[in-house]
Amino acid sequence: MPTLKPLRGLTTASTQPAVPAPPATSALPAASGLPAVAAALITLVSVCAGDAVARVFPFGPRNRSVSDLGNQFVPFHAQLWDLLHGRAEGGILLNWRSGYGTAFLPDLGTYLTSPFAVLVGLFPRDRIDLAVYVITLLKMAAAGAAMTVLLLQLARGARHSPRWAAAVLGAGYALCGWSVAEAAYNPMWLDGLIAFPLLCLVGEWARTARRPVLGPLVVALAWTANFYTAYMATLGAALVLCLRLLLDEERTVRERLRGLARATGTVLLGIGLAAPVLVPVFLGTRHASPGWTKEFVPVPWTQLFARMLPATYTFFTPALFLGACVLLPAAALLAHRSVPWRVRAGWAALVVAVALSLQWGPTSLAWHAFAIPNGSTYRQTFILSGILVLAAWTGLSHGWPGRRALLAGTGVLVALALAASADRMPGGMPDARALALFGGGVAAAAAGLALARQRGYAVLAALLLVGSLTGQAAATTAYADRKRLHALDDYPAWGADQSARAAAIARADGWPRYRTDPGRERITGNDPLLLGGEGGEYYSSHTPAVLTSTMAALGGGWTSGGRVVESLDNPVTDAIFAVGARLRTEPGHAPVLVRAPAPPLVTVRPEAPAAAELRYGRSPFRNQELLLGARVYSRVLTSPVTDAVCPAGTEVFLFAPGYYGTARLGDSPPVALTGRLPKRRAAMVSLGTAERAGIPVTFDGARPREWSVGCLDRKRLSAAVGRLTDTGAVSVTVTDSGVRAEVPAGSRGLAVLAAPRIAGWSCDGKPAASYLGLVAAPLNGSDGSDGSDGSDGSQTTVDCSFRPPGLRSGLAVGAAAVFVLVTVAFLTTVRRRAMRASPPRHQPFTH
Repeated sequence: MPTLKPLRGLTTASTQPAVPAPPATSALPAASGLPAVAAALITLVSVCAGDAVARVFPFGPRNRSVSDLGNQFVPFHAQLWDLLHGRAEGGILLNWRSGYGTAFLPDLGTYLTSPFAVLVGLFPRDRIDLAVYVITLLKMAAAGAAMTVLLLQLARGARHSPRWAAAVLGAGYALCGWSVAEAAYNPMWLDGLIAFPLLCLVGEWARTARRPVLGPLVVALAWTANFYTAYMATLGAALVLCLRLLLDEERTVRERLRGLARATGTVLLGIGLAAPVLVPVFLGTRHASPGWTKEFVPVPWTQLFARMLPATYTFFTPALFLGACVLLPAAALLAHRSVPWRVRAGWAALVVAVALSLQWGPTSLAWHAFAIPNGSTYRQTFILSGILVLAAWTGLSHGWPGRRALLAGTGVLVALALAASADRMPGGMPDARALALFGGGVAAAAAGLALARQRGYAVLAALLLVGSLTGQAAATTAYADRKRLHALDDYPAWGADQSARAAAIARADGWPRYRTDPGRERITGNDPLLLGGEGGEYYSSHTPAVLTSTMAALGGGWTSGGRVVESLDNPVTDAIFAVGARLRTEPGHAPVLVRAPAPPLVTVRPEAPAAAELRYGRSPFRNQELLLGARVYSRVLTSPVTDAVCPAGTEVFLFAPGYYGTARLGDSPPVALTGRLPKRRAAMVSLGTAERAGIPVTFDGARPREWSVGCLDRKRLSAAVGRLTDTGAVSVTVTDSGVRAEVPAGSRGLAVLAAPRIAGWSCDGKPAASYLGLVAAPLNGSDGSDGSDGSDGSQTTVDCSFRPPGLRSGLAVGAAAVFVLVTVAFLTTVRRRAMRASPPRHQPFTH
């Protein structure tokens, strides 16, 4: 194995006089693993201290689960817990709990393939929130440790590489604002925080022709853990590698190009190894509902500078906070005369270029894989934070900055603070406290760096730098904790309410004879995953477009532009989707379980040619009847009307998708609707039963522009359910990847599975048909009396299976990548043995 020579960009001695390095004493022992452990501990203490100050879970009564943390990550980790313990409805290919049946592999690859995720299985299920919190902490700590390892590897052979300083900078990276303010409630992003230093390390191995087998494995791990932030980390590591190659004067141009080629091959091979997960995830996004997007608009530079200060927060600006222990040596780099000019200029240029790329539309799009993000448009911020840490270490690896460099760096940070104060951010930030905290941190960092130059003061210097970092990071964490609760939706940790609902759902379980829906009164956007049951609610980056459009046609509601599909509490759609039990919950009351007869999961519908001509119309009431196959609404009234009036004894349903307010039937209690199109769509709601004819529907304010009323006849619905039950499947078997049903002999038309026809379904060896958005398979009516066993196409058994799109091709690419990696490992082993076996070459003796 060739040894790693001192790296030119970090270790070249300067011709300028330098202060002699202090003796090999350190605040930490010299063992190589201890600095990484120290960085992890500093990270853990800082984050926990900030959360404790803010009194958020698990240190106080305030909710921690805001936005996607409570809406997605906690429920998905609950599903993973059930998978690990054999209690899930479905497997890694198919999720029967959400959206009436959805693909699970894309969700698994997006949210749950981090090596840390499986730790959730070690906790009790009713402590799922604590499990996710611990996993989040461990990811942050791992990021700090990984950065520390990278820094020490970059400085191998350097005349000055203080291990304790590497630990402080590593922790500073893990405690960047992006980590504690943004990724803290998007834990999957934290895998990218870990990936960036690891991929930079892979770049160093490729540059110096080392570890040809381990490199692709690290890339595969990073891309499997979270492909989205791994993509950004790969771009950032590529920029770092290119700079390192440009600064490496010890190698020829050809050697540098070879290093770049090795790095490219390593990344491609690693991505190939991850293809069995990546390809289904990629195709899952292509079939997903687009959600809502917004055009990129750069924030004012003054606000960008303000977010570099501690204790600042707004949702749509980049969380650029870094501790003064990182910012000061990075800002002092240009004036650090012990560092060669080319090195100083190169790192400064890279920092400026990446900072500018945050603010320009085309480069912002490139950072985000050429797709405008739903939400924050500064998700690549952690790359700039990592590059600033590397720039700071570049200076320290050449010696502690002198007085002139510290003054210059302090001047840069003072100018930054003044620029930030020139344009006050929404909410009055930065305020005096943030500026005071910033100033105190800079003063402590400057004192620490100055003392580090003096013999015998290493411990005091380390304490000042660690104290500066911990104080600023804890304050930023606490501030972000509080601000997020006001800026974003929050969701309670598991408690008595969740336990009561989960217990009620478990008692009602009848799957697969019928579904149990957790109810419209939701706790999160993924209650079926969190509480159990098999409902229609679903929230994911991979929410199928066919699910969103089908439920919308039937009167369903959604938020986030269609990404969050809500449960539709309607007896007609419950019959369509075989929901035989539904939970209803009112604040302050115990959950109530409502049962109703439901057809089997597989029913038989009209002849295939007639079914193929069916199309949804504008009225959700008529669409429900079309999918059910029977007229069940005695009247359907559409706006504009003066008063909507239903016959006595019918149940009155209102559909007003864009209305935000309340409506009522006569003197009945008001019912809330929360439509604010295009982001939120109100679902069809029941206003109660008309006790007599002539009761009007009224609104609490101006009538909605678009609304309609349906008058449901329960007797007609019961008759329709009875017919579907009589002609439907006599037995249904559900597996982790499909459904097998026995339908009555002689059935003709279509066997319809009460599940959305998402891409990947096949029935009886052929791509599944679609019946108004549901999975369907043609039937030929054979009763088996002719002795047919089904081999000629006649059958009474319907066998439908699901394979996520891209799984087969992903496995093929992964297998090819494994073959290449094994070949590389074999050739590397053969080459090493040959080198050890060959005798040393002797030079001829000359006088």
